[in-house]
Amino acid sequence: MELSFKQKLSTIIFKLIVIISAIIGIILSAIKSDAFMGGSTVFMYFTIQSNILIAVICFIGLGLVLLKSKANNIWSVIKLVSTISITLTGLVFTFVLAPTLGNDAWSLNNVLTHAVVPVAAVIDFFIVGVHLSLKKKDVFFVVIPPLMYVIYAGIGYAADWKFTKTANYPYFFLNYGSSAGAFGFSSSLPYMGVVWWILFLLLLLIGLGFLYLKIIDLLKKKYSND
Repeated sequence: MELSFKQKLSTIIFKLIVIISAIIGIILSAIKSDAFMGGSTVFMYFTIQSNILIAVICFIGLGLVLLKSKANNIWSVIKLVSTISITLTGLVFTFVLAPTLGNDAWSLNNVLTHAVVPVAAVIDFFIVGVHLSLKKKDVFFVVIPPLMYVIYAGIGYAADWKFTKTANYPYFFLNYGSSAGAFGFSSSLPYMGVVWWILFLLLLLIGLGFLYLKIIDLLKKKYSND
């Protein structure tokens, strides 16, 4: 089953939204040296890295659509993984980070990288997802980017890299020196240790992966009945 004209037009539009929004959002983040996750260290954050990843994937996907090339199994998995990663970026910012940042949370660069890009990327995934070859076992690949980032952030913490002028960790839930430490709990932020946050987020990712595949299956059935 090939993409219909409507599907092709839709996926082209949403891919362009992802690419353009990611580029503008990253540039704005890089030039705002006084903002959270801004300035010269902006590329040290998972948010920016996941934006770059999904933008590249959408750029390549745009080429595949325009050249009428069929996506293979590896590409299907990469599309799933990158979409789940950017979904994590949006969810963590909206429900975990934004409440701690207050009014400064929803600046233009944050809206683009944490809301516009994730939403457009997810919509695009469901547009093309009915044509991708994905299996349930592929869901477990979604933990790779976050785990790689956890290792990266852990090295940064141990080596005392400066993610900001005063912090050697990128996000409060990756602060091993917090009141909760690695395995503990606390009555204030971050409420639980780094390891528990990591386990929670990994389970969330896997759950999202299965949910997305379930939605894809439902869309396939809908299109087959039309």
